[in-house]
Amino acid sequence: MPTFVPSKMPRRRDGRRRPELWPGGSHPDALPEKEQLKLKSVLAHCPELDALAGHVRSFGQMLTQLQKERLPEWIAAVRADDLPSMHTFINGLERDRAAVTAGLTLPWSSGVVEGHVNRIKMIKRQM
Repeated sequence: MPTFVPSKMPRRRDGRRRPELWPGGSHPDALPEKEQLKLKSVLAHCPELDALAGHVRSFGQMLTQLQKERLPEWIAAVRADDLPSMHTFINGLERDRAAVTAGLTLPWSSGVVEGHVNRIKMIKRQM
């Protein structure tokens, strides 16, 4: 399997990187068939990674479809698995439950603002 090398990642015509094309950056259904087979093989050989991928996909679905009512059952499912990094993530979600609930119910997003903030930080680091 190829090694993840940020400098080798696909770029747009203006030179910016295209994170949606990074390994793991695409929805599994959007991957070419060859990559889907590789992913299935890796997940078949590592039950922990398969469980993690399932939880991440499920959380992503909750976010995109604004399904707040699924959050408690999702948290319980993650806690049932032995995935310490996900338990840490869950602890963070539970510390700020009000914000998480708002994010899963309200149609507004600060994504555009966050993108500008990240761009400004990148420019500042280059100075």
